[in-house]
This record gives sequence, structure tokens and C-alpha cells, in this order.
Amino acid sequence: MSTSVSLSFKRQYESEVHMEYQRIGSKLRNTVRTKNNIKGESTTFQKIGTGVATTKTRHGNVPTMNLDHTPITCTLSDHYAADDVDKLDELKLQHDERRAIVQSGAFALGRQTDQLLIDAAVTTTTTVAAGGAGFTKTKALSALETLGDNDVPDDGNRFAFVGWKQWTELLDIPEFKNADYVGDDKLPWKGVQAKIWLGTLWMPHSGLTKVGNDRQCLWYHKSALGHAIGEDITSDIWWNGEKQMHRITNRMSMGACLIDSNGVVRIDCQE
Repeated sequence: MSTSVSLSFKRQYESEVHMEYQRIGSKLRNTVRTKNNIKGESTTFQKIGTGVATTKTRHGNVPTMNLDHTPITCTLSDHYAADDVDKLDELKLQHDERRAIVQSGAFALGRQTDQLLIDAAVTTTTTVAAGGAGFTKTKALSALETLGDNDVPDDGNRFAFVGWKQWTELLDIPEFKNADYVGDDKLPWKGVQAKIWLGTLWMPHSGLTKVGNDRQCLWYHKSALGHAIGEDITSDIWWNGEKQMHRITNRMSMGACLIDSNGVVRIDCQE
């Protein structure tokens, strides 16, 4: 690598970071409400209340619903993932160091994105069948009942994330794994660790919060969580002549918030 990195190289590097970040860096990002290009330290998501239909008298005015609008503040924070590459070290390496830094930076920012959303989701959410046992069909049905009682839409925008221990426990539930129940096209054994069950896309996640022996699994609707982006993944590469190395920095400015606690169910499972 020369002592001055070309603009085309920087663009290629940044493109690669974006690709890795989107592909396997973050799992939750595309499952929540998102606002882009935020200016300032925070933004707001609107939580709109439930309307009520009424009658009217003959020749009377039609009454309005007076929907409640509650602004939910989402504060952004800045995050960085950087590394250095010594000029002479490059002569001794037998692997693609740039590729390694691309992946490491993208994965680090992806994990941080998910952590922001996970932390927002577990703040004031409902706990279903907490502690005592792992993930069972009874817990799943109890959580489903909670979502239904809260009038959470069953519109294909429900998502559930469980730990890997709970994912293997799900694979022991006949209604989750057996083609007689879910059909051959929705079996979880076909290489992709994601599956639609109970009208929800289920995925395993290694970064869910663990308190004591309890893993806090999440089942939520897309509209219940907000993700604000001030600056998406951006990369800088510059040469430090004094240290004879390249500094590679990836950065982002993002925030997450819980918009509607009725749309999130937390399921605690003992490990």
C-alpha cells in the first residue's frame, strides 16, 4: 500500500464495510422503524393513540376521535471502530489485512447497533413466564396472547429474537420443527437460521441481555421500536507519516428508543 491512499480505494473500502454491515453486521436494524439523516442530538418518533368509533345524532356534527399524539425522544450517540496498519507489517502478512479490518469494523458497528436497540427494548417491557425454565411452547403461547391482548397488529411485521440456547430448545418443539405443522417450506433445518412461526420471523441472536441465569428474549412489532440515524457507516483512511502506518476508522451516529411498550414482550429463559 502506498503512503497515500487513493480516493477510489477509500470508496471501495467504505462500500465493503457497508456490505458486511448490512449482510451480517446487524440483525435488528431492518426490523424496526427507522429515521435517516437526523440533524441534531435527538429526534422524535410519534406514538399515536387508539381511535374510538362513535355515533352521531341526526343533523348533528360528526365527533372527532381526538387521537393522542405522544412524542418519543430518541437521542443519538457516536460510535467508532478503528485500527492501525503498520507499513512494514504489511510485508510480513500472509492474509488480506484490509478484508480482516473491513469485517471487524463492520461487525463491531453492527453489534453496537443491535445493542442500542436491545437496550431500548428491555427498558419497560412486559415479562412473560419469567425464569424457572427454558423456552417452551407454553411461553410462546403466553407471549402471543399478550401481543393479541395488546392489539398488536398481526400484519407480518412481528419479529422474535432468542438466544442460541433457546433456539435449540425451539428445535425440540414439534410445532416449530415438524413439517406436519409448519409445512416443508418452513422447516428450520435448511441452513438459514431464521423461520416464520406464529406469524412471526424468529431468529437466534448471541447478543441478547443476560441477567443472572436468565436470557431476555424479545418478541416485538416493527412499529414498537425506533432507530434514528444521524450518520450511517462512514470510513476514513489516512496516512500517519510520523508513525509510518495507516489509520482506518469506521464511525456512525445512531440512537434507539422504545416507542410503544405494548408492542414488545420480553420472555426470560433460564440457561
